[in-house]
Amino acid sequence: MAKSRPLALDVDGTFLRTDMLYECFWAGLGKHPLRTIGAVLRHVRHPARLKRELAELAELRTELLPVNEDVRQLAAEARGAGREVVLASASDAGLVQALAQDHGLSDRVFASNPGRNLKGDAKAEALAAAYAETGFDYAGNEHADRAVWDRARGAVIVGHHPGIARQLEAAGKCVTQVPSRVRRRDILRAMRPHQWVKNVLLFVPMIAAHDFTLQALALALIGIASFSAAASSIYIVNDLLDLEADRLHATKHRRPFASGAVPIKTGMAVCVALCAISLGLAAALGLAFVGVVLGYMLASLAYSLKLKRLRWIDIGILAALYTIRVIAGAVAVEVAVSAYLLAFIFPAFLTLGCVKRLTELAKAKTDAPLPGRAYGRADRPAILRVALISAAISVLVYLAYSLSAHAAPLYPTRWLLWLAVVPLALWLMRMVRLGYMGRQDYDPIVFAMRDKMGLGLLMIMLSLMFHAAGLWQQWFG
Repeated sequence: MAKSRPLALDVDGTFLRTDMLYECFWAGLGKHPLRTIGAVLRHVRHPARLKRELAELAELRTELLPVNEDVRQLAAEARGAGREVVLASASDAGLVQALAQDHGLSDRVFASNPGRNLKGDAKAEALAAAYAETGFDYAGNEHADRAVWDRARGAVIVGHHPGIARQLEAAGKCVTQVPSRVRRRDILRAMRPHQWVKNVLLFVPMIAAHDFTLQALALALIGIASFSAAASSIYIVNDLLDLEADRLHATKHRRPFASGAVPIKTGMAVCVALCAISLGLAAALGLAFVGVVLGYMLASLAYSLKLKRLRWIDIGILAALYTIRVIAGAVAVEVAVSAYLLAFIFPAFLTLGCVKRLTELAKAKTDAPLPGRAYGRADRPAILRVALISAAISVLVYLAYSLSAHAAPLYPTRWLLWLAVVPLALWLMRMVRLGYMGRQDYDPIVFAMRDKMGLGLLMIMLSLMFHAAGLWQQWFG
């Protein structure tokens, strides 16, 4: 490519590993959900106006957006050779101008404004008119850029477009190809399969009812698969709403959407597919289970959109989301959930919600509030008190149940049931202590499933409960 010709860079999917329209949509949805949805409905047929209104709602921090390092290197080499490097994008002009300033590119930009959507032919005309004397080289990443490549002297193709590359070379253009692809493992990582372990909570009602039939197991497994798909769809939504906060986080900036490893559009398509899978599996278990799954998804969405930013309410919602899984297990297996069980598990999960926040605060680098949260390190003592009180309530409810008439027929050897409170209390205290010290994963349930000592305490508790129920004798004689 000629050393004197300007180099024009498309932004979305070319210079950036993301799309600013979708970035604005999700940032706006997180800050002003109703106004954002209203803007989409009003301007769905007028993309340029939509881009401007979403940009105003989102207040996007362009300096945080992930950059395609290969394209950045091409831009640096061009600037080093004395060439003008300009951004030419269908995104809103204000955002494109800010991005150019962030990266020291030319102050001259080509971008959309409310009266004109600079895409395809419109972009080609604008660049051809501006550089009629010298010509220009253009870097793009999609079929809509073909009109611009046809008018350019040289073409940089980002991504896998072998057909277009052959056609441009046949037309005598100098073509540079920059590989870019989405890896399946990054899509899988965005689904957070390691979080599916939390859905073992659907087994709790089956275990509490001592229903260990193959039918009950099969129904519970279908329920777990449905909840796993539902949870993954919500994790994707949560990550898309948290892009800015994740990019400011010490470790979460590596997440697939925050880093640009997976395009937002791909994430949205996967999210829809997971919702369909979840509801399809739920329908096999009946309308009641569909209702529970929908309730879980709506509560999770409310948490992601607003409630996780509210002090104390966020912890209560976390506990409720864990509790819904237990209720779902009861609906799937068609067993009753006792008031004692709900009164026991909710404060236990409230403790784990506090542990999650304690862990985040213990790992925080400064005293400032956590990104996207309403807590700072000064709140650790208060959260610790709530965690300890909740743990104590859970233990007391367990003891009350062990003394109740409801437990008598299920657990003939009552003193073993009382003894099981010891490993339960030790496990809760261990979780609180490790969370306060910052020696946990950011999700306490996931950590609990990997913590050998904690699992040992839980197994001792379950073993004592099974012995008290006479199950060991029934199974092994």
